[in-house]
Amino acid sequence: MMIEPSIYANEPHRVIFLIDNKSFYASVEAVARGWDPLKVALVVMSEQENTNGGLILATSPIAKKEYGLQANVSRQRDLPDDPNLMVVPPRMNLYIQRNLQINDIFRRFVADSDLWPYSIDESVLDLTHSWRLFGKTPREVAKRIQKTVYHQLGLYTTVGIGENPVQAKIALDVYAKHQPDLIGEISYATVPEKLWSINDMTSVWSIADRTATHLKRLGITTVYELAHANPYLLDQEMGIIGQQLFALAWGIDRTTIAKRVSTKAPSIGNSQVLPRDYAIQSEIELVIKEIGEQVAARLRHHHKKAGSVSLGIGFSYAAAEASGKSGFSHALRIFPTNRNDELNEALIMLFRRYWHGEVIRNIAVYTGRLAPDTGEQLSLLQPVADQVRTTDLARAVDSLRTKFGFTAVVYAKSKLRGGTAIQRASLVGGHNGGNSYE
Repeated sequence: MMIEPSIYANEPHRVIFLIDNKSFYASVEAVARGWDPLKVALVVMSEQENTNGGLILATSPIAKKEYGLQANVSRQRDLPDDPNLMVVPPRMNLYIQRNLQINDIFRRFVADSDLWPYSIDESVLDLTHSWRLFGKTPREVAKRIQKTVYHQLGLYTTVGIGENPVQAKIALDVYAKHQPDLIGEISYATVPEKLWSINDMTSVWSIADRTATHLKRLGITTVYELAHANPYLLDQEMGIIGQQLFALAWGIDRTTIAKRVSTKAPSIGNSQVLPRDYAIQSEIELVIKEIGEQVAARLRHHHKKAGSVSLGIGFSYAAAEASGKSGFSHALRIFPTNRNDELNEALIMLFRRYWHGEVIRNIAVYTGRLAPDTGEQLSLLQPVADQVRTTDLARAVDSLRTKFGFTAVVYAKSKLRGGTAIQRASLVGGHNGGNSYE
């Protein structure tokens, strides 16, 4: 089937690369040990105490193929008893360092404004204005980038090429990862061939199981059917998501990488997956206060005050099964503040109001309605000297932690049973940071 070119006449025609570092964590660990990432069976497994029994964070292609192990799905119990399978702990600091080095390589091919690090292992590059400097075709430039990363860091990369980011993303996920040269391409001209031929809806970026199930109820099971569905019905049934999916099925995406989208309602917060199930109220409230203090410190660091605070509590698996609820989340308007005690007072109030003794495993604290921290609003109910002293103490602690690390100054309560702040200070992204080098 051919598409009339005039359909896309007013759409942006750019040269977009979406580059993925193949099996990133596992590949970095393999290279650090002098092994070829594509020829060794290796998995990166998180610590048992941080992920309720050990979670496999990354697998090399061989480990995935020969043992059926899946990153972020398989656990320690799924590991086969095979001495040929290498199991290593995560080193998040090393992965962050490699990510920075890889993006520095990308900057040789694009301006900073045309580079968007999408995640720790994926980046979007807009080469519309620069690709001709490095090759005769975009595909030739992609191969040059792959070779540069491999020769300097020993890592393999896959590249999706499109005329906009959504085409590049689907080219990466559906095609590049299965090609010998690890490069896939989609353009407006190849939408019928490359997009409408996709029958597995969940293989397409942004369509997860729930969305695919919703579409199936509408009689849509393939990308072709999505592209030829009634757009007004999609909008009525799914709102803005339906509009976006319809555009995706036609390979349309008007995003400009250099034009950053500003957040309309910024928020500052933190969340934790607890190292075990928590059932004792004092222990739960201790962790809530620790997170509240971390969020307050982040507010002060960004010179902001929060006018609202929200508390999210996730129940343990057994508690969720028993109650039929996964947890609760509630927000509260507060007088703008970034003080530890005032944020924690609101958080504990929310917790005691909505918690009914369930065993919990997740805690999340977020603040909104942010305003500039331009002064101190004093209370008539507390001596002025005490209020100023409290603020000065918090800022002094912030300064010491910035200079010497979080554990340079910790509150005594964090040494009590249930406290997690000290242990989590050594983690990066919820996992061990490790040493950068062997």
